[in-house]
Amino acid sequence: MAEEIKIDVTGETCPVPLVEVRKALRKASPGDIVEVTGTHPASKKEIPMAAEALGLEIIDTEEKDGVWKIKIRR
Repeated sequence: MAEEIKIDVTGETCPVPLVEVRKALRKASPGDIVEVTGTHPASKKEIPMAAEALGLEIIDTEEKDGVWKIKIRR
């Protein structure tokens, strides 16, 4: 059964959001979904690029009022 792991890096700046996502992805099992919520604009671009470089699937990216959410399938 796939798990959903939520990470909140709101208010954090580089490299914290990317580091936290990498930690969560290492712990996640194949099929798990890691959902990241944050506010740092550069991380919104970096996290999907890093996930794709690892061969992972970006399921969803959304942004509302400067807060973004990215869902990655391990």
